[in-house]
Amino acid sequence: MNLYLRYFDQETLVTSVDEAINFLSAIDEIGMNPVLEADIRDYAASEVYYPKRYKVRPRVYFIIIKTEAATMEDFKEKKAVHSVPIVTPKATAPALVKLNEIRPGWYEGMLDFKRVLMVPGTGKFQYRDTQFIANVKAESGMDCYNRIVEHLRERVDDRSQFPSAKGKNFKFRYLGAAK
Repeated sequence: MNLYLRYFDQETLVTSVDEAINFLSAIDEIGMNPVLEADIRDYAASEVYYPKRYKVRPRVYFIIIKTEAATMEDFKEKKAVHSVPIVTPKATAPALVKLNEIRPGWYEGMLDFKRVLMVPGTGKFQYRDTQFIANVKAESGMDCYNRIVEHLRERVDDRSQFPSAKGKNFKFRYLGAAK
């Protein structure tokens, strides 16, 4: 794995972290220090392939990019681009399958939503992040979500905002069969 470094018009392609640190140490404005050096070494050793940028001063950065390119020409022509694995919709399917799986019984549902509340001192309204947890007798995770939202719609301001059942703000777990 090689590293491409660039600071304004100064750029290089190096084969080791030590060469990268030597390149950056030669640029006075960057101010190489042990913390920056350790962070660069951690980035180079990590499995992360996205470019990393470091702030030198406000609105001024230098960047480091991991690459498979052997030469600067190969890098510029993008001949050795690291391929990022493509996430297929099948990877998200199990969560949706669990949500719609018919399994009658008790569910614990947790919903994070934006609730509209009046501020007592001013009489104005504001959104507050609110978490609601309930044990619900339902047919599926989706039914659990629908019952919780239906319950809340009757008790909170109409302007409150509820998340999608498919999002990260709704979680549920099956507690067991109803007796």
